[in-house]
Amino acid sequence: MTDDRTVESQADSGWAMTGVAFAAAMLLLIGAFHVIAGFAAILNDEYLVRVRGYAFDLDITAWGWIHLILGLALVATAFGLFSRARWAGVVALFLVVLSAIDNFFFIPYQPFWALLLIALDVWVIWALTRPRALRT
Repeated sequence: MTDDRTVESQADSGWAMTGVAFAAAMLLLIGAFHVIAGFAAILNDEYLVRVRGYAFDLDITAWGWIHLILGLALVATAFGLFSRARWAGVVALFLVVLSAIDNFFFIPYQPFWALLLIALDVWVIWALTRPRALRT
């Protein structure tokens, strides 16, 4: 006979790990998007339309480097989540919040793209902060 709590615990653990795998896959995707946008902005300054009068007006190349570095960090953290490294959960949450903030400031340059990435960031935050999601 099996104890109902054991079966429930195993089911929760399976669902939690599925959530972490989903978060890792989304993190990999978000990171890849950041890397692509970063390279595009670095290689071609005219890739993005300049916004006049924007309070957070950075050079397009600067936005490109921010996106590229953040994207590479997100990709590395996604692989950490896939390998179930203990550090990866906390780092992933930190980086995904940074990604959402970065994309918030990026809305005037590419509104649809920035809002889409913010939505994906929120989805990853939800997947990682569910009960028992990051416990081994």
